[in-house]
Amino acid sequence: MLDSDLADLYQVPTKRLNESVRRNISRFPDDFAFELSPDEVVSLRSQFATSNAGRGGSRYAPYVFTEHGVAMLSSVLRSERAVHVNIAIMRAFSRLRELLATHADLARKLDDLEQRYDRQFRVVFDAIRELMGSPSEHPTKEIGFRQS
Repeated sequence: MLDSDLADLYQVPTKRLNESVRRNISRFPDDFAFELSPDEVVSLRSQFATSNAGRGGSRYAPYVFTEHGVAMLSSVLRSERAVHVNIAIMRAFSRLRELLATHADLARKLDDLEQRYDRQFRVVFDAIRELMGSPSEHPTKEIGFRQS
């Protein structure tokens, strides 16, 4: 999640949120929070049509927080609001993980069904192909009597 989005949720200015993070930077290793690269910032600005840095945009690259970084924010931002927002965000991450796990199970079951039915219907398709073959492919016996 972007620092500005979290700041909105916590009802604090983005600047104050980032100050708290910088003061406690040892609590936020790279897998908890990181700053976007200059290329990523340009891409983000063009996606959301925000202003350029020289025209009122942010001077600094935004921080991005992972699930663990969001959890760590509750120890840095010590307001009642921060606790409630953190609980809601953690529940959302948990629900997202559940949905992804359910989706993965469903995809795996679908693959199993496809493989099973592919094997069963292969026999049917082979029979249909054989019937659709040209008559010259199937030797036929002549019917009737032959004079010798």
